[in-house]
Amino acid sequence: MQSRWVQAEADRFVERYADGWGEVLAIRTYSTRLLGADPSLVLHGGGNTSVKDYHTTIVGERRPALYVKASGADMAMIEPAGHVGLDLAELRKLRVLEAMDDATMACELRARMFLRTAAEDHRAPSIETLVHALLPGRFIDHTHADAVLALTNQADGDRLVREVLGDDVVVMPYIAPGFLLARAAADALERSPGARAIVWSRHGIVTWGETARESYEAMIDLVTEAERHLESRTARFLRAAVPTAAAVAAERAGLVAPMLRGLLAPRTGDPDRPHRRMIVQPLVTREALEFVDAEGARDVASTPPLTSDHLIRTKAWPAFVEAPDYEDLEHLRAQLEATVRDYLAKYEAYVARHADLMPAGMSSFDGLPRVVLMPGLGAFCAGQDLASSTIARDITAQTLAVKAKVVAFGAYEGLGEADLFEMEYRPLQHAKLEGRGGGALSGEVALVTGAAGAIGSGVCRELLEQGGLVAATDLAGAALDSLVAELAASFGPRVIGVPLDVTDPSSVAAAFRAVSSTWGGVDLVIVNAGIAHVASLDRMDLEVFRRLERVNIEGTLLVLSESARHFRAQATGGDVVLVSTKNVFAPGAKFGAYSATKAAAHQLARIASLEMADLDVRVNMVSPDAVFSDGGRKSGLWAEVGPDRMRARGLDEAGLEAYYRSRNLLKAGVTAKHVANAVMFFATRQTPTTGSTIPVDGGLPDATPR
Repeated sequence: MQSRWVQAEADRFVERYADGWGEVLAIRTYSTRLLGADPSLVLHGGGNTSVKDYHTTIVGERRPALYVKASGADMAMIEPAGHVGLDLAELRKLRVLEAMDDATMACELRARMFLRTAAEDHRAPSIETLVHALLPGRFIDHTHADAVLALTNQADGDRLVREVLGDDVVVMPYIAPGFLLARAAADALERSPGARAIVWSRHGIVTWGETARESYEAMIDLVTEAERHLESRTARFLRAAVPTAAAVAAERAGLVAPMLRGLLAPRTGDPDRPHRRMIVQPLVTREALEFVDAEGARDVASTPPLTSDHLIRTKAWPAFVEAPDYEDLEHLRAQLEATVRDYLAKYEAYVARHADLMPAGMSSFDGLPRVVLMPGLGAFCAGQDLASSTIARDITAQTLAVKAKVVAFGAYEGLGEADLFEMEYRPLQHAKLEGRGGGALSGEVALVTGAAGAIGSGVCRELLEQGGLVAATDLAGAALDSLVAELAASFGPRVIGVPLDVTDPSSVAAAFRAVSSTWGGVDLVIVNAGIAHVASLDRMDLEVFRRLERVNIEGTLLVLSESARHFRAQATGGDVVLVSTKNVFAPGAKFGAYSATKAAAHQLARIASLEMADLDVRVNMVSPDAVFSDGGRKSGLWAEVGPDRMRARGLDEAGLEAYYRSRNLLKAGVTAKHVANAVMFFATRQTPTTGSTIPVDGGLPDATPR
């Protein structure tokens, strides 16, 4: 491990932040980000940092202050405001107490907070705030360094840490984070005044210094010493003789993910939304495959997590599927069902054994696994939203790597079961998760065909605005690429682009597998791809008609067919919304190819509503009039149809849009947003409705569904 400290970068942080926050917090922000940028030190809100300085109160009193990382804040992206200011002198007075429960501690910490703005009031200080207050160092860094955990998480780990890191590193047994740990750490350091660091067994390491650089580089130096020792003892790392090829594992993941995702979705008791769907991300890496394919992998994997901080993300242990049968998917489904059933029984017994430790007012969490390991594939990692499943995936990758290293020395030894339970059911830990997700479609995955057009892009944007994850599909090319880039700028990894030709059965199946390989499955399918042509019947070119037929009819059929197969495998219901057209009910002259093929697509959707009802899949239609664009994205359909319509009426583009507004009862221009709103009505299951059509046309009596 190398120090990443660059003084010129540190100076830039001071230039950027010092005026608003002071030089001390500016440099604290810089070194915290350096630690957070290295996943072998901290992951996703783990670890914490602090600095001791001063705060001037509203009446001008200068008070000693502790600025400590807010609970759950990500060190890799932290801003100066991510360190909560508290009255240091008042915090230190708490040391005289013999004990303090979490609820009291949380209140005491909040009572000692300095607020710069009202908006800061919602930020809770780290659970380890009192450690930072009672230790003497000015800058304090705490990480869950992989290499250090690889030393502590084994029999006789305390002795090994002293042997590797030296006698000037204090080694403490595991104590749950909070008040008692703070007192014990302060006492231990007073007994060893020359110590340069503290290692908390099965938890992490703490360093300090009078400057940010001194504390940071002390951390790097000690972790490097641990890494060097591990590198010298690699002979017995847990590895498969011949691990599964990554390409084979990835192909399996796309097929297996929907089945497993359905089994990991807790029931809600709500007949309209009977399952709380999870986002399930595969972990298919060489390291993961070497682990799960190795002899004895189950025994090593089933041990407790590296640190108690991981419990709220991964639970106390993963599920493990023995000898999965990838050649027989029905048999594999039975294996997955048995694995989840056994896990539920094991978790219920675990809760029953520790019922006396359950905090007042809390009840058991769902007993479904968050991590499932599968030889020949890797792992699946589940969470209620993309962020939490990503955290579970990253922690799983780290955990497998560290446990493999520990096997080089002997047996892995994690926390005891009672300690695990107390931490898993600790309210202060779960407070870190509050506020995640949000939106009517949080945790839902949508696949949109024809996404690069005006209506498709508007629908994608609305689904993302409502918290969904969106696979935007269309023919490969600049139109799809530009849409995904545009949406990703606002919604980040919650949107992906998947090339899809709806006329090609293998392309349709591959698109569903691609989404399943990314997020576990699909819950909502928007069938929107379509093309148009202008010609009277007597001048209709048969091959052109057949081209519309392939896209509008066969494309709809193929997407509906694959949707049905997917929803049957996933077994948590779903929704399909077909973007139909007012031309189904009120066709236009010279629009016969489009009107006829879209009418056939509409009828296929109605039939699908009959056939998929027993899967709890609702199939509905929205029927818009002309949508010319979505922002700067022009409608491909109207690029084809518009010139003829303008010539027929002697209008320019603006005049044509005005004409369409004038012909409906409400004199309304129909937009992509309007169509997206109608899609959302069905997607959010506002009523128990299937096989129905919502007109989005401003009121066209001739086009009213009948």
